[in-house]
Amino acid sequence: MIESSDEALAASVVAARDTAAFETLVRRYQSRVRNWLRQLTKDRARADDLAQETFIRAWERAHTFSGKGKFASWIMKIAFNTFLQARRSQAHATRLAAAFAADNEAEAEAPSGDEWPDLPKMLAVLSDDERLTMVLCYAQGFSHSEISDVIDMPLGTVKSHLQRAKTKIRERFALEAPRAEHALRR
Repeated sequence: MIESSDEALAASVVAARDTAAFETLVRRYQSRVRNWLRQLTKDRARADDLAQETFIRAWERAHTFSGKGKFASWIMKIAFNTFLQARRSQAHATRLAAAFAADNEAEAEAPSGDEWPDLPKMLAVLSDDERLTMVLCYAQGFSHSEISDVIDMPLGTVKSHLQRAKTKIRERFALEAPRAEHALRR
């Protein structure tokens, strides 16, 4: 049996959504991708999750592989971008947690944890676009411009949706604007 080149397999994936060809590429590169992500993250489990996400993204974006460069470079670029996105999300979550902790310490009269409305109830008062932008911004760690690119919405509209969403939540649940909100803005 003649072994196909990476580029031939990738072309088959792009042209015919050939799952067998993609599985061959995954087998060829999964160790390389996983080991590199382990070096970047210093966390085996996290690296394994990111490697899986890398191959999911590669499948979804197979049509972007033009064949001009090596498949290895293309898949490693996806792995690195997946790592960077996860790192940004983690950093953003850390900033949010720190801002939330600072707000809680500063406001002694703030409601206890039992009195805070839960997140699903908060998100339920929002329109679909408001909820989408809030989740992408605060849960996924995307910047306003990244949200604009992801959902193909003008930057000003993204900012308006986020501002309206925050106002709705504050008004509906009688919450004050946090003092550290400037730390959450982009």
